[in-house]
Amino acid sequence: MVKIRLRRMGAKKAPYYRVVVADSHFPRDGRFIEEIGTYDPLNTEAPVKIDMERAKYWIANGAQPTDTVRGLLKKAEA
Repeated sequence: MVKIRLRRMGAKKAPYYRVVVADSHFPRDGRFIEEIGTYDPLNTEAPVKIDMERAKYWIANGAQPTDTVRGLLKKAEA
């Protein structure tokens, strides 16, 4: 099953995430199919940047976003 989920980057106590499309069997920070955006929770101005075209493409082809990513997609659309 293909999922759209967060991949944690950054240092300890300074998280930075990449929004990736990955097989659900791959490790959280391991292999992925495609990177479609970023999420920086410490940046108050523009924390979410997602390529909505690619996200819609993957969802149309059966990818399931995680709960957190689903919320980020709603923020990115607004």
